[in-house]
Amino acid sequence: MGLMGLMGFADVQGQTTPKRERKKNLVVKEWNTRAGSSTPYLDNIVTYDDLGRKVEEVEYASYGQKRRTTYSYDGSSSRCKEQVEYNDKNKVVRVKQFEYNDDGTKKRQLNYSPSGKLESTKVFEYSYK
Repeated sequence: MGLMGLMGFADVQGQTTPKRERKKNLVVKEWNTRAGSSTPYLDNIVTYDDLGRKVEEVEYASYGQKRRTTYSYDGSSSRCKEQVEYNDKNKVVRVKQFEYNDDGTKKRQLNYSPSGKLESTKVFEYSYK
């Protein structure tokens, strides 16, 4: 996206639009070009929903899809409740579910196999120096 495209995120009064507002229904495609080549190839696509939340990210390799991740939310919340990871054959390889503290920080991440078996749990601890 050129400079003019980035400038489109500012409103008439010079105020910038809030980050989530700018991402409503946005699709971001990342392209790479190898040194010595003039042919770009698709590297990554990130898709946002009508509330500006990331709902899908797809990473590509020369052979096609390398991995894909989908994100789901509770209602209009910005807190991701579930993240599903897929491999290059679009098969589920892991499901992550998230729990949050009252202040919105992550509390726990539960990692499940494709069959639904709990594989591991990650606990988040926050402290200040």
